[in-house]
Amino acid sequence: MDRAAAEAATHPAELLAAAVPRHRSRGGTGTAHGTSPKLTRLVFLGRTSTEDKQDPTISLPRQVRSCQSALQPGVVIVGFYYDVESGRKDLAARGHGRGHERFDIPVPRDGGIQDLLAVAESGERHFDAVICESIERVARRTYFGTLIEHRLEAAGVPLLAADEPINFTGSRAKKATQVLTRRVKQGVAEWYVLEMLEKAWGGFEEHTIQGYNIGKPPYGYLADRIPHPVPARRSEGKTKTRLIPDPLCAPVVRKTFEWRVVERLSCKAIADRLNEDLAVNQPPSPPDPSRRLGRWTESSVRDILTNPKYTGHMVWNRRAMKTRSGKVNPIEDWVWSPNPTHPPLASLETFVRARTMPQQRERSRSAPGTNTAHPQAARTYALRSFLFCAICERRMFGKARRDRGFYVCAPKPEYIPPDHPKSLWIKETYLLEPLQEFFAARIFGPDRRELLAAALPEADANEGRQHAERDKALNDALTNLKKRRERQFHALELADNPDRRFIQGVQMRVAELDDQIQAKEAEIASHRRKAPIRQDPALIDALPAGRCEIATLPDPMRRRMFEAFRLQIHYDKRTSSARCRVVLTSDMIDATARIATEALRAGHTDGISFPICVVPPAGFEPATPALGERCSIP
Repeated sequence: MDRAAAEAATHPAELLAAAVPRHRSRGGTGTAHGTSPKLTRLVFLGRTSTEDKQDPTISLPRQVRSCQSALQPGVVIVGFYYDVESGRKDLAARGHGRGHERFDIPVPRDGGIQDLLAVAESGERHFDAVICESIERVARRTYFGTLIEHRLEAAGVPLLAADEPINFTGSRAKKATQVLTRRVKQGVAEWYVLEMLEKAWGGFEEHTIQGYNIGKPPYGYLADRIPHPVPARRSEGKTKTRLIPDPLCAPVVRKTFEWRVVERLSCKAIADRLNEDLAVNQPPSPPDPSRRLGRWTESSVRDILTNPKYTGHMVWNRRAMKTRSGKVNPIEDWVWSPNPTHPPLASLETFVRARTMPQQRERSRSAPGTNTAHPQAARTYALRSFLFCAICERRMFGKARRDRGFYVCAPKPEYIPPDHPKSLWIKETYLLEPLQEFFAARIFGPDRRELLAAALPEADANEGRQHAERDKALNDALTNLKKRRERQFHALELADNPDRRFIQGVQMRVAELDDQIQAKEAEIASHRRKAPIRQDPALIDALPAGRCEIATLPDPMRRRMFEAFRLQIHYDKRTSSARCRVVLTSDMIDATARIATEALRAGHTDGISFPICVVPPAGFEPATPALGERCSIP
């Protein structure tokens, strides 16, 4: 072949590359115009998921070694960027953790994912490409993995993976098959994590249903360790844990719920009472010994009152430990065992009442005596927090005038009902005298059983009537919503050539009505599950008999008794009458009887001792009003 033929056989690209002068690209390695730079300087990108389940001191060096084994001669790793965190986090939350500081990792660290992106996009980078062991190490969610890849490539930095074919010459973009393979791997990686999380969730649910505890036993319980059912794990000494009552601390939990529900004390008041005898009421020990205070606090009491495990049911997923830094999840997201799995320290009904107590006691001071928060307060009001206005249902407050105690209801002008005066007053003695007779005859009197039995038919009838009226009102509202939805369809049928905006408006309105119908149907189902309260007049037999002068009782004892009976007095100015109501429940009747006995002994009695007859427990029965009596006020 002659010289001319040899020149003709040369590839046109080679002739063009030889003719065009070379230029150095910004941040690159110096290339010929029209060709891609050669990738010789790489940085490592790595990640391990967790601090407690994995060993970053082994995982990260292994990832680096995998990347180095895929390099060609002359290609070197000049930087190391890695994090110890979950790959399922949003990108904005990535790279800010400090989990790597807990380990002595034999890999130098130049930063995390955020630092890598910042350097790559700065234009002053010292590397040509990024390499990772496998593409799922970048992120466990396809969207964020491709987002990181896109941001790097937009900055002129290819993202390589050691387990994929790598073209270190950097010629042209990734081939179509390589992109497809990478996207499939990212999708499989995301699917694998989601499937693993779903199966783990199902495992925790079944673990909870079977009654096994997760984590440290709550205060008042001990861990009853059971050999692991799997022989291999059992041979390693692994166990599962059930809960059994702690003989020393379980009574403290019972007292805490009793004081909360029966006496309706605040968490701070309960903590103060428990701190009076720390030898008997041993304070809880936090998992971190450095946080131990050696006394009860308001938060430690609240932790007991809000822990559903005391009901005997095993409960899991109360807190979002992985996603929301331990914040409490909504109750509907909790996982409950359908049946009790360990001895309860409080009934489910008691637990519910303890949780709803803050709403019942809103803006009402629970401490007895004069209000020390107001220096001008000079007297104690016996019915403070127990007296309500029957017109507006607001709690009435005490006020002194000419050395006499009154109760006042004076709403703000914008909240005054039509038939409500600007302010209404009632003298305290006008209420204490009939209240004394109410307790003497209806609660502690010898004929209380007969009086209660005579009043219960009317109470049952009122309860049934209110339940039926509420059910009818809900069903009428549901029927109205369905008619309004039908009118939307009818309007659409009657329209001649409706335009797109009209059709979209009808569709949006129908969707809104469907949501309202669904919510109303759920409300009706919830209402029908609440059957009218079943009254049991035998509960009143558990109370002591005698006479107690309410006006002469010490204020702390008087308040304890009123709280135990859940006293409510509704004063109606229009009829100059007041209606008294107390409530007895089977789960708290023993505590109520005990406080009533203390009140009889503390007040003026007739000197005769009366035995306390406790009704044998027959399971929970809803709240049973002892009597609601209306008395005339002068």
